[in-house]
Amino acid sequence: MKPETVLSTRIVSQRPRPLVVEPGRAADPCSTCDARSESVCAAIDEAHLERLAAAAIVTEVEAGKTFISEGDPASDFYNISSGSAKIYKLLPDGRRQITGFAQSGVFLGLAVSDNYVFSAEAITRLRFCRFPRRKLRMLMDDFPALEKNLLQTASNELVAAQEQMLLLGRKTARERLASFLLARSDAGKPCGHGHDHVDLPMSRSDIADYLGLTIETVSRTFTRLKSEGLIALPNNTRVNILDRDGLTDLAGGYTSGD
Repeated sequence: MKPETVLSTRIVSQRPRPLVVEPGRAADPCSTCDARSESVCAAIDEAHLERLAAAAIVTEVEAGKTFISEGDPASDFYNISSGSAKIYKLLPDGRRQITGFAQSGVFLGLAVSDNYVFSAEAITRLRFCRFPRRKLRMLMDDFPALEKNLLQTASNELVAAQEQMLLLGRKTARERLASFLLARSDAGKPCGHGHDHVDLPMSRSDIADYLGLTIETVSRTFTRLKSEGLIALPNNTRVNILDRDGLTDLAGGYTSGD
């Protein structure tokens, strides 16, 4: 069987870095942040939230805006508090390869040195906290638990990269899509306790790019999983998991990276 053709989106020109809105912050925005409990920020207790808030720049961008550009100086870290984003790399010929998706609670920017090695674009309206390197370093010095959480996040990123290599190199189209749906379901949940539904704010084209498939193959595979009774498709942005055990078997013994 011939391998699937990788579909990448060609970019005619590099989008300019967007102007973001930094709204006036409440006295303590961290205390009302829904994503704090599932992000690295959970390492800082209630009594010290003002320190965390003072280091963060709360920022919002509209869907379609690039907020991290590959090659730019890596001066900040980003913690997503709401919305979804796609992570991608540019190929020398201008094509774009999606390497991941980020949602609430995801911390971006750890695996870089002086310059960003990836770009990030908002899929939906996105809200995140931007931490300048110097301020985050000061927080890690004062709160060792925060540094521990960041190291764990970096470790999880390495595991995810290895899983992606396996997914693209060895799995069939059905196995890839099953693994993708389970990973989205388990995001932020303990192993084996994922949601029964999966929100997919990204386009089918983005999913195809990420999985190394064509759009047509992704569409056919969604339909096949539905006909096999593994999933339901109430609309284009949601998948209901009807048979988690069957989907797990299909994914090749998938286990959550959490």
